[in-house]
Amino acid sequence: MSSALDVTDATWQSEVLDSPIPVLVDFWAPWCGPCKMMGPTIDQLAGEMEGKLKVVKLNTQEHPEVAARYGVMSIPNFVVLKSGAVAHQMVGAMPYAAFKAAVEPHI
Repeated sequence: MSSALDVTDATWQSEVLDSPIPVLVDFWAPWCGPCKMMGPTIDQLAGEMEGKLKVVKLNTQEHPEVAARYGVMSIPNFVVLKSGAVAHQMVGAMPYAAFKAAVEPHI
């Protein structure tokens, strides 16, 4: 089971935009192979950054409105939001070290 919190259109405001700490959003879908490959990376980062970074997952197949709002055209797509604003966005699977290095400056 993932340590990332599943969010929906209904919980987006309270869990992501209103978060007091930066949020990493993993935009994914069940049919996406690279999304599944990134699962352990997301979980590891969530564990290491607990208390400093909130990590959430949004299923783009079930909740396309939020994905469209953030211009998500391909997945996996990762967005770091600070105070509700996009601070950083990455597309595609990548090794853990590169992923962590891309996220850390925004925490």
